[in-house]
This record gives sequence, structure tokens and C-alpha cells, in this order.
Amino acid sequence: MMHYQFEAIHPFLDGNGRVGRLLITLCLCARGVLPEPLLYLSAFFEATRRDYYDGLRQVAESSDWSGWLEYFFNGVARQSEDAISRAGRIDRLLSQWRTWFSGGGSKVPAQLIELLGANPFLTPRETERCLRVSYNAVMRGITLLESRGILSQVGEAKRGRVFCARSILDILEEPAQLIPDETRAPSHRKHRPMRA
Repeated sequence: MMHYQFEAIHPFLDGNGRVGRLLITLCLCARGVLPEPLLYLSAFFEATRRDYYDGLRQVAESSDWSGWLEYFFNGVARQSEDAISRAGRIDRLLSQWRTWFSGGGSKVPAQLIELLGANPFLTPRETERCLRVSYNAVMRGITLLESRGILSQVGEAKRGRVFCARSILDILEEPAQLIPDETRAPSHRKHRPMRA
């Protein structure tokens, strides 16, 4: 309802949609519904753009709140399923990597893998500060992860290097897998099925 109201007010010349979608996640985090900003409804709204605008219009023209809420909750369900799928695949990848480096001499490779679970990018200097180990220990760990194909350097820089766990980034960047629930078509879309 807050998202609809923001879209109806349309307070800015540009960026209303982005801000309105961001408000959804921020509100859910502020109210303790989400522990982290993990819900990304923009992908659902983009995939069902016509239904999205039809739903907004139906609320404005005929106060069809139930149709709007059903559409919106369907989006939350689809995006939640997509996020759970991505998190599961990332967790399986991290578990595999942990297995590769369990029982080794240095703890740094395992610590690097834990950092990659939170952010697929790392820099040696920031990692050195975060792990409180020497720069050389960090670089040995990075080199080991590079040799297993887990990390690769981004760009050609010699100083201020950035490394990326491309496998994790690929999962995060892939298009949303939105499987519409055809059993629950909102009332404002009786004349056509939801597109995804």
C-alpha cells in the first residue's frame, strides 16, 4: 500500500520507480521483517510490467486494493523463491570450497572463502585488515584460491588489485527465475494470464 501511495504521489521528476521499489525493502528491514535487504521486487515488476501498471491503475480507478495486494504478494513470493534458490546455490558452492581447503596448513584460504560468502569481491589490503594477518599470508591465500579457479583478478592493476569470485557473481547477476503461480490470478487480470 505504501508503494502504491508513493507511486501515486510521484514526488520526483525522475527516479520515482527506483525509490518506490527501494522503499519496500527498506520498510521491511526497518520493521524487522527482513534481517537484510534481500528482497528485490524490481525484477518481478519489470517481468510483469503491464500487470504492474494495470494494477496501479485499477487501484486509482476502482479502489481494487485486493487485486493490487494479491499481485504484490505474488511478486514477494516469486522473488523470495528466486532469492532462496540463489542463496542455496551459493551456499553449496561455498561448502564445496570449504571442503577443498579443510585440514590444510593455513587458515587463510578458509577465511577468504567466508569473506567471499558476504561479498564476491575482495582486495588484498582490506582483507589484510579484516583478517588481521600479514599481506603475504593474504596473497598466498589468494594465489591458492586463484589456482583452484575460485578467484580471478579484475583488470590489470599492479596496485590496488581487486579479486572476484566469478562463480558467485554469476549467480547473483543472472536474470530472475520468475515462475508465475497460475493458480492465483489477481482479480484485475482476469482477462489474461500474468507474463513473466
